[in-house]
Amino acid sequence: EAARELFGGEGARGERRRERRRGRMADLDDLEDLGGALAADGARVTRELPPVVRMRARAGSGAAKPAQSGVEDVEDDPVRASDSFGDATSDSAAATFVSRMSERDTDAPSRSPSIPGRGVVHVKTFGCSHNVSDSEFMAGQLGAYGYELSDDPDAADVWVVNTCTVKNPSQSAMNTTIAKAKGAGKRLVVAGCVPQGDKNARELEGLSVLGVTQIDRIVEVVERTLEGHAVRLLEKKALPSLDLPKVRRNRHVEILPLSTGCLGACTYCKTKHARGELGSYAPEALAARVATAVAEGVTEIWLSSEDTGAYGIDLGTDVTRLFRDLVKELPEDGSCMLRLGMTNPPYILAHLPAVAEAMKHPSVYAFLHVPVQAGSDSVLDAMRREYTVGEFETVCDYLLANVPDITIATDIICGFPGETEEDWNATMSLCRKYDFREVHISQFYPRPGTPAARMKRVDTKEVKRRSRELTAYVESYSPHAHLLNTTQRVWVTDVAKDGVSLVGHTKSYEQVLLRLDVDDENAKTKTSRKELLARHPLMGRSATVRITEVARWHAVGEILEVWDKQATRQPAPASAAAAMAKTSASKRSAQTNPHRGLTTGEAARASAALALENATKLKAQRRIDRVSLIALFGVIVGVLGLAFAVALAWLERAKEKRGGV
Repeated sequence: EAARELFGGEGARGERRRERRRGRMADLDDLEDLGGALAADGARVTRELPPVVRMRARAGSGAAKPAQSGVEDVEDDPVRASDSFGDATSDSAAATFVSRMSERDTDAPSRSPSIPGRGVVHVKTFGCSHNVSDSEFMAGQLGAYGYELSDDPDAADVWVVNTCTVKNPSQSAMNTTIAKAKGAGKRLVVAGCVPQGDKNARELEGLSVLGVTQIDRIVEVVERTLEGHAVRLLEKKALPSLDLPKVRRNRHVEILPLSTGCLGACTYCKTKHARGELGSYAPEALAARVATAVAEGVTEIWLSSEDTGAYGIDLGTDVTRLFRDLVKELPEDGSCMLRLGMTNPPYILAHLPAVAEAMKHPSVYAFLHVPVQAGSDSVLDAMRREYTVGEFETVCDYLLANVPDITIATDIICGFPGETEEDWNATMSLCRKYDFREVHISQFYPRPGTPAARMKRVDTKEVKRRSRELTAYVESYSPHAHLLNTTQRVWVTDVAKDGVSLVGHTKSYEQVLLRLDVDDENAKTKTSRKELLARHPLMGRSATVRITEVARWHAVGEILEVWDKQATRQPAPASAAAAMAKTSASKRSAQTNPHRGLTTGEAARASAALALENATKLKAQRRIDRVSLIALFGVIVGVLGLAFAVALAWLERAKEKRGGV
């Protein structure tokens, strides 16, 4: 009845819509470990459609007006603008989405006749966890609107490709994907950092492109693309609401974007061209998102950002206050763990005590990704990183001394322009000093439009030699040897690439493989075994294990006990949806941010000063509260004393009267 009312009857057109509406999954994969196999549980739309999507649903196929030409430059609607590491992760399981809807999601729209779906969509993602989160939101909106999400690119009418511009290989992979889609006659929507940072790229000619802050308009863009138009939506606007429908790539992991952009000006970085200046989500919106994810039963929450440590500087707050707010939303039974995101040295240096304190919380992983990039001050200066090797060492030394068994991950760029042999030896010495458990090694890639692309490059053979030298050293030591024969609690969220193990992480985020027997006679192929493991009852839970083996990149555990997860978690407060939909301050911060235009170092020092000021105010308020409590207690004691004295006097007077009688 609703379909007939909204879309004018049941004709063959409506019948075709229903035929397309089947619960298959989107493939979200990147260059490293996000694969394309359909997981056992499919996909979930976790939230009600925002008003703008509901409005388009009512408009039906008439929402998109034909353009005069094949390419449309769509300006942003001013009303809408005001809306607010190296895991052994399975290629199939990492692309897991949840198809069923949770009990609390019964009010969210399903693929019913009341929501139009006019095609099959395949979503492919390259790059970082922030990109994965953006793809989850885009897939959620498309699924909620009624489109069929498919893990099979050949079955799709349109491909949504979410791109990464950080390295040449990522963009080359995007070009290969575009060529495949064109060769197969598929419609294409290219989203993410490549079109945002290089909108005139030759590969994007004639294609629909979507900017990084425009992901809440993916339905509109896909609609018009299927009609044969090429749509360009690249204008920067306020951050999309965190209350958009979402399809998680891994139903046990919530990826939470804290902000977009950064305050740095690194000479090699192309991402800044795409993500721009720092724009942070409101802290109450992030806390509400965490509360909602916890209520939905996730096991891990990953904080994602171009620079976590810079969060909130544009809003007049800081990351230490955010950590306190988010930790309050975690369940007390330790069934959900928080993983802090990547932060550059200047900002972590400004907040070392508070960050160390956060990682000591039982529900926060003792893990931090702090990219150093080079062990030479002269190279760091050429990169315009705005910290010294000594400052990075201060960060490492403090965290190692104050956070038990912390895992520090870092990044190294091999062969940056101008890097001498002496510079490289300094980098090797730094890595030998700390023997980092996680090191992400990359050869230098000149990205078009960046200052480093114009610098004189180190000989390619020498760059490769340095990369091989560091790789050989990193693989020569065993950072997990201390785990052997110990008992650890691990949180299990994925299937390993070997297809026969589940992946768990210790409190220090060290990877532990759990090899399980799959009692199924039909589990003869690697794929079916992965699917069975993805359904294993241990997934999404924690367990006590004994470490029986260690290797360079992981340990192997034997299960001793499985921890019970709370049967039902507290539902998110009724105010959570409104908080998540709150307009971010990023748009107004562009005008009022007092730190805009400062260098990274200056902004970090300003952030530290702000954090100190906020901490001082908090301490002063607590003192006032204590004094107030003491005074109140004194008043109560005084009143009680007075009442007692009055009562005694009354009793004495009554006694005297009785004596006189």
